[in-house]
Amino acid sequence: MQAETLKDLIVEVLDSQKATEISVLDVRGVASFTDFMVIASGTSRRHVKSLAERVVERAREAGVRALGVEGGDAAEWVLIDLGDVVVHVMQPTTRGFYNLEKLWSVETPVSHDREAGG
Repeated sequence: MQAETLKDLIVEVLDSQKATEISVLDVRGVASFTDFMVIASGTSRRHVKSLAERVVERAREAGVRALGVEGGDAAEWVLIDLGDVVVHVMQPTTRGFYNLEKLWSVETPVSHDREAGG
């Protein structure tokens, strides 16, 4: 399955299961281990766990097996590695603390031109 198609499927699943603040980061130019990161929030531990389980289930139905799932027991932050797409499902406080969107953003460096001379 193409990365774009998988990303769209994941967003659709998260949206249908009432995830909040769904973000998609295109990290192809920044990371070598994945093409997209999908970040979403759940309203409680139970909701986070349910969202993650549904993503894994729907990906499997589409022929994509998770390479790894971490954090399912505590369900404050569940990471699902689907190869071309990595999914982070988090509780809002955990998401705010780690701020993955900022961590993985590509900012244009600010140029500081120095005048010649002394």
